[in-house]
Amino acid sequence: MKSLITIVREQIHSFYLILRLSAFELKSAHTNNYLGRLWEILNPVIQLAIYWLVFGVGVRGGQQITMENGIHVPFFIWMVTGMIVWFFVNPAISKSSKSIYSRLQLISKMSFPMSAIPSFVIMANFYTHLMLVAIVIIVLQFTDFKMSVYYIQLPYFMLATLIFLLALALITSTLSTIIRDVQQIVQSILRMVLYITPLIWHTDQLVLKGVDITFLLKLNPLYYLVEGYRASLLGTTWYMTEYAPYTLYFWSLILVMLLIGSALHLKFRNRFVDFL
Repeated sequence: MKSLITIVREQIHSFYLILRLSAFELKSAHTNNYLGRLWEILNPVIQLAIYWLVFGVGVRGGQQITMENGIHVPFFIWMVTGMIVWFFVNPAISKSSKSIYSRLQLISKMSFPMSAIPSFVIMANFYTHLMLVAIVIIVLQFTDFKMSVYYIQLPYFMLATLIFLLALALITSTLSTIIRDVQQIVQSILRMVLYITPLIWHTDQLVLKGVDITFLLKLNPLYYLVEGYRASLLGTTWYMTEYAPYTLYFWSLILVMLLIGSALHLKFRNRFVDFL
């Protein structure tokens, strides 16, 4: 617990620095591209078009998705409201896991907490996420799923996503610095997670030999976040309270991850330079 308290204090004391470094990270990401930050929108649009053609038109034949409360949602809208989470967590996990060892030569000459490094990488991706969420909200106003009171819970799920990413980054960035193969493992797992999270196919019921094993998919914390975003943007349910046991499981898991990540980070960070 002392390790976690130390990390939290470092995040608070370095908050302004994290914001400045994340802004610089975002600005420098596309400095050599003619279209610049426009690629932050173009890349998701291209991917969404491909997924919609393959899974929406090809696999589902244009059928709608039936939500928990019986509301029918066009597949494209259902997919978009979930994929905006993936477009945030996928690059954030990938980049934050290698954030420390890729900057070791630089940070060895600077004086600030190393725990702030994954944080500003995550925050840089969060700016793009906010922009995509704003675009999706605007688009939804031209559909049957206009702004509703359920939007109140959206900031909660954004905060939950940030904390989840930080907890995971503390673990992966430390392990990736010690063992570089961990980065390859992270990339492989991310490719798998795309298909076991309700992003491009509906997982309301997954039956194997007569047994519903949907609960296994819900062990994935991204399941909670994605469905929470959908419930907020589509106005279907108060997901946090109506699925209170799942909410308790999610935060219990995050707490365990934070405790493990904090302990690992503090144990090895004074020796990170040795792994160059």
